[in-house]
Amino acid sequence: MNIPLSNLESVLTTTDKAKGLPNEHYVSDDVFNEEKKAILFDNWSAIGTGSDIPNPGDIKPLNFVGMPLMLVRNSNGDINVFQNTCRHRGMILIAEPTNVKGVISCPYHSWCYNLNGDLCATPMVGGVDINTHESIKNEELSLFKIRSSVWQDVIFVNISNTAQEFKDYASKAIKRWSEFDKPLHHGGESSSFKLNLETNWKLAVENYCESYHLPWVHPELNITSSIEDHYHIEETGHFSGQGSHIYNQMKSDDGKVFPDFEDLSDEWSTKSEYIALYPNVLLGIHRDHFYSIIIEPVSTSKTVEHVSLYYAKNPSEMPELKALIESNTAFWKTIFKEDVGVVEGMQRGRSGLMFDGGKFSPVMDSATHCFHKWIASQIKNFRSAQTSNLLLRDSL
Repeated sequence: MNIPLSNLESVLTTTDKAKGLPNEHYVSDDVFNEEKKAILFDNWSAIGTGSDIPNPGDIKPLNFVGMPLMLVRNSNGDINVFQNTCRHRGMILIAEPTNVKGVISCPYHSWCYNLNGDLCATPMVGGVDINTHESIKNEELSLFKIRSSVWQDVIFVNISNTAQEFKDYASKAIKRWSEFDKPLHHGGESSSFKLNLETNWKLAVENYCESYHLPWVHPELNITSSIEDHYHIEETGHFSGQGSHIYNQMKSDDGKVFPDFEDLSDEWSTKSEYIALYPNVLLGIHRDHFYSIIIEPVSTSKTVEHVSLYYAKNPSEMPELKALIESNTAFWKTIFKEDVGVVEGMQRGRSGLMFDGGKFSPVMDSATHCFHKWIASQIKNFRSAQTSNLLLRDSL
């Protein structure tokens, strides 16, 4: 692979002196493929939510930067992630979201797997009407299981199986929001939507990290929660974002509000926080609702945002708030759509040959630079490991 020698050292310094990631990290297919391995496969990346597969037997196939996967909820309600390929001839097993009552049956030769990924049937593998063969050992041919973990209903995977345990990887975020370690209830069909973006995935993350753009991109939001009310959140090497000291609950026409999460400290009565948990999930937390935005990198300049909203109670327990749930979804959809123009504009701007990564505001852009430094350090370490492996191979 021909990797351009991007100057990452200019990123790996203090915010007042740093430049942003070089253009290659937004426009080069080679660097996109490098980041797929170094960033997305080697860390804990978000790929879906538990609400995508709410019932036992639910299966959702997906493509994660070229890798066919499927989310599976087994009969006990546990979530697993498998590579979506049959161990026989590599056929895609599940093409569309479905619910399986019995086994996952390959559409090619009907090899069958249970919801835990175990191979349980191999029709005619030994000849007509002979379903076994001494060389076919079922216990050695389970589906390829992907290392996964679930937090705040977000499903994370570590494709390379080299990252630390998820509870350690996300420990600082888990501790910061420990008061919200409570059941989440998805708002229903109206509480999920997606946005297709003509931009590199990192620009969607970068934009979310800062509130600097609030007065110009989100003027109505800036009236109720102005830029002066915001503060930076920076946990080097883990996450960054922003918080607000002002949070105004949405109210229905007759004054009803969403129920709060139970036993929150007083600070959350007026506070809200928004973080990007590296590499690719954006989270927002409030006294009465939570949302996640899973950033799906499709290609160098194409990204999909998958948005899901959650509440402290099941919507079935608060039917009188159905319209308010829909209004809340519409509110956030409007806000997130306002960002589309700027992230797509930044992507087009990266085609300018003389753009040098840009100059950060030391005061307003530090949370965004925090993300840039993490990306640069991950790439630098990956390249160093690749070089060491090549040298070792050449010495043998």
